[in-house]
Amino acid sequence: MIMAFRIVVDPRAIDDIQQAIAFLDEKQPGLGKRFDAELNKFVLRLGKNPFFRIRYDSVRCLPLQKFPYMIHFTVDETKKLVTIQAIFHTSRDPENLKKRS
Repeated sequence: MIMAFRIVVDPRAIDDIQQAIAFLDEKQPGLGKRFDAELNKFVLRLGKNPFFRIRYDSVRCLPLQKFPYMIHFTVDETKKLVTIQAIFHTSRDPENLKKRS
């Protein structure tokens, strides 16, 4: 499979992923692993086509299908680079993401 864009994951997004997995595993053992598998599918999708809707500033969002989380990312077309900035639960206020910058 050829990826048109290289994917870089911000360390804060890695923390988001780890927290989501831990939270979901507390709710139901194995749920975190299923979340991680779903997330990986969507990250691969971004590598092929990252041109999803811009939600705020230059940040685009891709919602997961089976979990209430969104991938927040930017695209640098010149460098063919997708930078994942956050994995955020959809019930949380995206203004919190702006404060992280």
